[in-house]
Amino acid sequence: MEIMRVRGDLVCTRRVPGLLSASLRVLETNKGVLLVATDPVGVPPGKWVFTNVGTAARLAMPDVKVMTDLTICGIIDDWVA
Repeated sequence: MEIMRVRGDLVCTRRVPGLLSASLRVLETNKGVLLVATDPVGVPPGKWVFTNVGTAARLAMPDVKVMTDLTICGIIDDWVA
């Protein structure tokens, strides 16, 4: 799992069938790298989230048939670094 920040929504009018109707978000890592993740939680921009990658990302989706390797698993309300 990794902690990332949601930068915004990603809207795609055409996509492969394997993505179904999954919501997509642009995330930023602590090194400034932008990534795209599926979002079953409904996270607004600016929030910190924790994510899963690989098979765990697929299992975190309500429908495990969604093709994803990065999924937002929860919104972080508070943490002590």
